[in-house]
Amino acid sequence: MQNQALNNKKYLVGVDTGGTFTDFVIVEPDTATINVLKVLSTPDNPAEAILSGLHEAGLASALADGEVIVVHGSTVATNAALERKGVKTVYVTNKGFKDTLTIGRQTREELYNLKPLSVTPPVPEELCLEVDVRLDANGEHINTLSPEDIDQLRHQLDALAPESVAINLLFSYLNDEDEIRLAKDLSEKYFVSHSSDVLPEPNEYERGIATWLNAYLGPKVQGYLNHLKQGVGDSPLAIMQSNGGTMDAEQAGNRAVDLLLSGPAGGIAAAHKLSQSVADSKLLTFDMGGTSTDVALLNGDITLTSEGRIGPYPVAVPMVDIYTIGAGGGSVAFVDNGGMLQVGPESAGAKPGPACYNQGGTRATVTDANAVLGRLLTDQCLAGGLPLRLDKAQQAISDIADALGCELIEAAAGIITLVNEHMAAALRVMSVQRGLDPKEFSLCCFGGAGGLHVCALAENLGMNQAVVPAHAGVYSALGMLVAPKLRQSSQSYVCLLESLSEQKLAKIVHKLCGKVSAQLTSEGVDNKNIEHQVSLDLRYKGQSFCLQIPYQNPNQLEQAFHQLHRQKYGHELPLPVELVTVRVQAKAQAIAEKYLEFSQLPNQANTTQTPQRQLNLAMIGTTDHYQREYLAAGITYQGPALITEPTSTILVEKGWQFFVDNSGNILLEKQ
Repeated sequence: MQNQALNNKKYLVGVDTGGTFTDFVIVEPDTATINVLKVLSTPDNPAEAILSGLHEAGLASALADGEVIVVHGSTVATNAALERKGVKTVYVTNKGFKDTLTIGRQTREELYNLKPLSVTPPVPEELCLEVDVRLDANGEHINTLSPEDIDQLRHQLDALAPESVAINLLFSYLNDEDEIRLAKDLSEKYFVSHSSDVLPEPNEYERGIATWLNAYLGPKVQGYLNHLKQGVGDSPLAIMQSNGGTMDAEQAGNRAVDLLLSGPAGGIAAAHKLSQSVADSKLLTFDMGGTSTDVALLNGDITLTSEGRIGPYPVAVPMVDIYTIGAGGGSVAFVDNGGMLQVGPESAGAKPGPACYNQGGTRATVTDANAVLGRLLTDQCLAGGLPLRLDKAQQAISDIADALGCELIEAAAGIITLVNEHMAAALRVMSVQRGLDPKEFSLCCFGGAGGLHVCALAENLGMNQAVVPAHAGVYSALGMLVAPKLRQSSQSYVCLLESLSEQKLAKIVHKLCGKVSAQLTSEGVDNKNIEHQVSLDLRYKGQSFCLQIPYQNPNQLEQAFHQLHRQKYGHELPLPVELVTVRVQAKAQAIAEKYLEFSQLPNQANTTQTPQRQLNLAMIGTTDHYQREYLAAGITYQGPALITEPTSTILVEKGWQFFVDNSGNILLEKQ
């Protein structure tokens, strides 16, 4: 059915909305061609930039006729969560537990601060309601939910007039009867999320936060997606999830909590595909856009975590393991009260943007520093068709130079050095701090600003190899198209491995497989094209944290757990191992996955081994300039070199050489 859907479409479009630019990758299946586009983002209404870009690409009539498949990485849920701009939400729980989300884990940001600032609770006390129902630790009723309890809850909700309701009852992951009953009764009037659907696992605080976030953000996401669906006409719309897979927009509206890393996950999906084709499959990735840098590590499959965070809140739903810092091309540089140069985390965003964009910005940014150093060319338009104003960049950087008492070039170089240190520290978090040596990996950079910093970061980490993939400037948008259709579900089942019932486990797995498969088949996926993966959360008896182990022969599970525990923590314990949660993933191949394999090089007649010209770059000197689309494959070039393309610029520093493979990827090596 997927192939039939593809045959009816003339275009496949991946869209990634960033803080500064909205990126498009447009695939034409009939001609096997890929086109790219960048437009300035519209933060107040992200859909405006998307629809504007689709029309600029000439797809208006094709959209109206349903001839386009659009896959989108959305930041709506992320921004609404960070800015606390969700809807009015009531939190419903058991009698005596309404302060669960306020108390949290009692962890403190500043352990030794005797006068910490008070933290605003996720849900105000007046919006926390209780029902007199209770299950025991086996999921059996102690107090049952009466019609009077439901009537009282209805009256309380009528008085509060919320838009959403989040239901989180104790032990609902063992018995969801009460939550389902409440959800069914309230859903006609409110947007309702219940924990046994959002995250059917132990830990009532993390489960409660996930359920509240889903309810708090859900109506915002639904409204945005409905607006976007109207704009794309009869063309199907899919959304990237935080776990690196896509979901139909109809379902995504009810799963806002699964979209919190929607955009960054696209880049990881594309990098994962790349890792299967390049010589070195172990990649340390960084995605440097206009606002932030996202760092991840690929050593085989995409790594997921259930310990992610969004702002101050834990997000226990599975998401791609990414570390994000506020360092991007638009990161603002300033001199603090102590006279020290600082960069970020504040960003100039899309508007007013960096000073050199001439959109009203006057403060110095990383992009302005690169412009002053000659690494962005004034005779070529920036991504999105913006002409670069070097004079504006020089004025912004001169303000920093005056404050520091140094020359213009020194100030610009200082900004670049400082932002590189920030990104190198983030890369160490994902490698060195996890016991991994960066030298064993290739540094893979993407995002509009990444190529200008890749060699410096690799040298900072002692790495000798790097790769800049084809279409690196819009790589997250490309990842939307190569990401698989993906669903995940889980169910807790706590027992010692030595007493694990194979029949009970098989029953749980069968139930979960049926659930996730049904979600994919509802999107038109043929059941025979669905792959299932089963994993188990295991821990030592008495511990709180689990390790996830792929399901295998029960006799080998315990040994596999001990081995992973030794690898991660350096030791194992003489304690029995217990199962906590069963997880199932259903995956179907992405419609456009094969298009990442297309050769992006022009005909050999148009390629070149010689630079278009030579530049004199500050801090570097004579530098060869190449346009990426004319680079010949199979040739080794020497740095320093500046490689330009419509969506990004790559700086190959002294002491580095680069090679272009048949797919257009640039492979860099330290000499």
